[in-house]
Order: sequence, then C-alpha cells, then structure tokens
Amino acid sequence: MKQHIRLKLRQGILERKFPHWQEILDNKRVASDKLDGAIDKIFTKYKLPIWVTKEYKSAGKNWGKEELASGLNRIYRLILQHNSQIPGELIEEISLLPIVESVEIGEVGKVNLPSMMPSQMSVQTDWRSRKEIYLEDAQSFTLGVPRITVAVLDTGIDLSHPELADVLLPGQDFVNIIDGADKFLGDYLDFDDIPDDEVGHGTHVAGIIAAKGVGMPVGIVPRCKVLPVRVLGALQRGKKRVGAGLVDNINTGIKWAIDKGADVINMSLGIRHTGGGLPHQEVVDYAERKGVTIVAASGNDGAQQFYYPGALPYAIAVGAVDETGEVASFSTYGKQVSFVAPGTNIYSAYLNDDYAFSSGTSHASPFIAGAVAMLKSYALEKKDMRLSDSQVKYILKHTADKIDSRFKHPKAGFGKLNLIDALRLLDYKLRI
Repeated sequence: MKQHIRLKLRQGILERKFPHWQEILDNKRVASDKLDGAIDKIFTKYKLPIWVTKEYKSAGKNWGKEELASGLNRIYRLILQHNSQIPGELIEEISLLPIVESVEIGEVGKVNLPSMMPSQMSVQTDWRSRKEIYLEDAQSFTLGVPRITVAVLDTGIDLSHPELADVLLPGQDFVNIIDGADKFLGDYLDFDDIPDDEVGHGTHVAGIIAAKGVGMPVGIVPRCKVLPVRVLGALQRGKKRVGAGLVDNINTGIKWAIDKGADVINMSLGIRHTGGGLPHQEVVDYAERKGVTIVAASGNDGAQQFYYPGALPYAIAVGAVDETGEVASFSTYGKQVSFVAPGTNIYSAYLNDDYAFSSGTSHASPFIAGAVAMLKSYALEKKDMRLSDSQVKYILKHTADKIDSRFKHPKAGFGKLNLIDALRLLDYKLRI
C-alpha cells in the first residue's frame, strides 16, 4: 500500500460514491482522482496525484444508523499514485478548509512482541495461571457456546493447530505494507482471506481463549467460536520482533470483525498517540453502538502511559499480574486500566502445532476477553439472553479480587479476574 492521507469531511457535506480502498488494489481503473474542487486544487498545487477511496465499507447495501452516527461514511483514504513525500504544508492547507473535519497522514503502528519460550518446562507448571482465576470451577457453569464469537485481532492464528482448528471461523488478513517491506518477515502484502500466523503471538493469545486442551490447559471458552483477523505483520529489529500494521488497516479489521458478528474483540496490542485524533476512536465508537466488547492489552513498558485502543474510555484495558499475584513490573498502568489477569510464563499454543511460554499484558488480555465470552455464553444458555457490554463490565467490576482496600487501584484497576465469583453473581442476577 502506497502512502495515504486519511480525510474526514464534516457532517452535512454531500456524499459521493467512491470505491473502498481494497477494491482498487488490483484495479486502479475503478478509482477516481478527484474528490472536491478545493481539495483537488491543493493536490494539484503540490503535484501529488491521488486515488480517492472510501476508508470503510458499509455493513449492508446502505450505511446503517450506527455507522452514520460514528461518522464512518465521511472518512476517505486518499492514496498517492506515486511514492512521494507528503508535505506538512499540504496537510495544514487541507485542514483549514471548511468542509474538512480532520486530516492526517496514514501511519504504521508498531508493537513490541513478547518473546516465546519453547515448551521445555513441564506443562503442569502453568495450570497455576488457570487456577489463579478459578477456571475449573467456572467451567462447571459453562464452556462457552458456539453462538458467541471472539475476534482475535493480532498477527494471525496457526489455522491448522489442533487446539484451535475446530473453533476457527473464516478470517481475513488486513496487512498490506510496502514502505520498508524488506524488513518484514513472511507475508506483508495483499489483503486476503488467509490470516495465518508467522510469529506465534496471535496463536498463543487464541489458545488462552479457546484451546481444546489437548497439550495445554483448556481455554477459557473452548466451545465459543474464534474469528482470526490478521492486522499485524512482523519485522525484525536486532534480536527483537516487532508487530507492525497500518493503523487505518487495523481500524478496518475492527469494523470487519464487528460486521461479521463478533461479540468480543481481543486486541493484544496497543499504539501510542502521536498526533491527530485518538487512534481507533471512530471504530471503537461503532463497537459501542453495536454492543461489542473491546478488550486490549495495557502495554508492557512498566510506566504510567496510554496505549490505544485500551486507553479509550469504552475499551477494557488489561494489566498483568505475576505468579505471586502482584502487578507485574512490566505492566503499564494508569487510570485506563480496568482489570489485571495472569500475564507471566503463560503456556499456550504456538506455531507448527507446538506450544510455548510467554509473558506480557498481551497474554493477560485474552483471559479477560475469554471471561467476557463466558459470561455472555452463560446468559444465552440460561435465559437465551444477550448480556450488554455494560452488564458484563458491572459483573467483572464487582467480582474482581481487590489488590488493596481501594475500589480502583492505579495499577490493577478494579482488581484481578475472579471467574467463579463472576459466574455466581451472573447466575444470581439471572434468577431474580
């Protein structure tokens, strides 16, 4: 994908029909090079020809009320026809136009991927993390139901892994990067429907949520469906691997997952706010309007810092606790953190039908996403009732184990996940 500019027009501006950006990847002839007279004049001035495309596809034939309320119909992706630098002056001039609400250059978000340690320790060493949240007792209530779908937006999933193959739905790959492509590992081009994992991060996350339990502890909800959405490619930086993807393509992945019926979205990733609007804001607004719960990792820098989407008010940001039950030293903290869950030496699925240990808030987040799916599943089984996002958050908030006497802790939020108490409270609420 060549460099692009993300443009949002003000409400009330006459909308024109343009192709979605994915539609022009193989056929540029369907794209227009004109959007609006004043905008077009600025691009002509700077000698930057563009293709005009829509940032999002509508879920149906026409834009729905939630899409319109979130402003998704007013966002455009202006793709440069040639590889060129985008002058800051051009962005400034466009931002001053009365019809423009916001404009920014598309950027690549980067996420440090936790190291994976081979399965050299006994598998039994990590029943500890599942016992810590009382998983076995909670699963006496439910193992999840296929009507509940957890979308995993990550580096993809090992699509043939025996722990996961039975629960995976057809997914999508939204990684499409050309700039700096020589530094990427494996597949970094061409949006397609093969969200395979090449570094193991997404597979490890998905195993925590829904593993069958063949060679590892069973997942939180092994009967729920998992929707794999690949939004991060991987590049090598010295000895470290970094997940990277266009922020706007991550947004597209979020919307696609919502439109495909996800009940919960796990995002074991987070990017810093570097300017312009808050990352992922409009699609998280859309998730809120559609009642889809967003769960994200808080970050792994051990500092008081905001990473998005976890730092957005609607999302659930998850920190990590270590084997002693204390907040892990690497766990990013602040007022945005809602809960903590096990996040050190977590054993789960890995590439090539294998298993591995890993640490990070990336691996705490799926414990909470699985908990949300478990609560939503039990309500469906017990009363054929769909729990709202606010109902789920209420239950988790009032059953989490407190770190100290404070109702909300600056590093642990409302406390550590307690699955059995959450199920008991939900069961009580469903009976009254």
